[in-house]
Amino acid sequence: MGRITEDLIRRNAEHNDCVIFSLEELSLHQQEIERLEHIDKWCRDLKILYLQNNLIGKIENVSKLKKLEYLNLALNNIEKIENLEGCEGLAKLDLTVNFIGELSSIKSLQHNIHLKELFLMGNPCADFDGYRQFVVVTLQQLKWLDGKEIERSERIQALQNYPAVEQQIREQEKAYCLRRAREKAEAQRKLEEEHENEKRSSPGFNGRWYTDIYPALSFSTESKNHLQAPEIQAEHKTDKLDACDDDLAFWNKPSLFTPESRLETLRHVEKQRKAEEKLSEKKKNVRPPRTLVTEHGKALNVNEPKSTFDCVKRSSAQHPKDNVSPTPCVIFRLDFSLKDDEKRNQLVLDLAVYRYMDTSLIEVDVQPTYVRVMVKGKPFQLVLPAEVRPDSSSAKRSQTTGHLVICMPKVEEVITVGGRASKSVKTSLDNSREQTHKRCHLPRGKQIEKLEVDPSKHSCPDVTTIVREKKHAPRRLGCEPKIVSNEEDPDFEDNPEVPPLI
Repeated sequence: MGRITEDLIRRNAEHNDCVIFSLEELSLHQQEIERLEHIDKWCRDLKILYLQNNLIGKIENVSKLKKLEYLNLALNNIEKIENLEGCEGLAKLDLTVNFIGELSSIKSLQHNIHLKELFLMGNPCADFDGYRQFVVVTLQQLKWLDGKEIERSERIQALQNYPAVEQQIREQEKAYCLRRAREKAEAQRKLEEEHENEKRSSPGFNGRWYTDIYPALSFSTESKNHLQAPEIQAEHKTDKLDACDDDLAFWNKPSLFTPESRLETLRHVEKQRKAEEKLSEKKKNVRPPRTLVTEHGKALNVNEPKSTFDCVKRSSAQHPKDNVSPTPCVIFRLDFSLKDDEKRNQLVLDLAVYRYMDTSLIEVDVQPTYVRVMVKGKPFQLVLPAEVRPDSSSAKRSQTTGHLVICMPKVEEVITVGGRASKSVKTSLDNSREQTHKRCHLPRGKQIEKLEVDPSKHSCPDVTTIVREKKHAPRRLGCEPKIVSNEEDPDFEDNPEVPPLI
């Protein structure tokens, strides 16, 4: 059942910046509204009001709309014209295809002196003999009736025949009211029967009858826990077939065009919609979990975060020599790129996650042979072409694109400073010893270069420890002065108080 709410009015008042107190035009058509309410309190300045194609059964709560000029209530369930005396500015009233049988109720429109156009076609009263003449005489202010202009000669002729036409209209109106009373009673009886049948045929748990409630509860619990997917799918098919049969029987059943039949149709469509939603929820609940790793421990490539259906694909890096074509109808919906950075000896995964997604909704799990990313609970898994080190891997978000960048170092080689891969420390030490041994057999006049390596501090040769051997001995402070013999310099006198020359 649709109702007139403040939120509904604001959504349909976009042209007025969602302000409703100063709204002059409002369209609430095809909203399944069954009752007119709140409009006269919230929208006092309305001039045009569209309410066609709803289920309104009574004209009410519009008498305070003094500025209302056009009211459209076509295709509703109205049976009587009433409560429009307060609409002083009403100039056009559309009541096409309703259930108005009390034609005498149009006398309530005599107070609307500005009313110029009236539409009553498609109502039971429009089939009465003398219908147009009665309306023309009763509403002297009218200029147009059912889209046809009222001529002056037509009005004069209607005034002359009014007494006989009025008596004829009253008799037809009385007969219609009696028929409507029988239809209402019949509709009420059918409604009560349907309720009784629903109560009697209401199934127990899982659509079965049980004599004891406790065994039923235990059986339902076990079946819920151990029911397999094929059985659930068979249940869904059975329920769907039953629903189709009921729907076909409903639409093939003959019925009268009455307000009750329109309401019954609405209830049936709403019931059918709820049943479909329930079935879809069941299908979602029985959806099998995504297989990320097979029974034999083999990881699969999965890309599900942005897909409308499941997708699994084998990468060429995982099976480079496999000539079997990949699974058909497979689409990777979350863009990504995997690069091999040989300079830094690492694998770089660039995953195009949603740009404005909160990072707390992303979980990253790096394993030696594959990487898994959970995006809002949906998995993205990629098998890596080489083994990586999870403890040295890192993940970060790009500030410009929002992409997730995962860097995963390989385990095959050692990453060195400067981006060059070298051999192990042991090998480098052995090479340095061989070079030193070769240099020992060089001629005496040759310059000797030594390579010093400290294994406790460096895992590779350190160029800062390579030094050139100096020819002169280092100077020592506080050493004794050189004593020259007197034979070399006979005039030399050694004074111990004089410090040595530097």
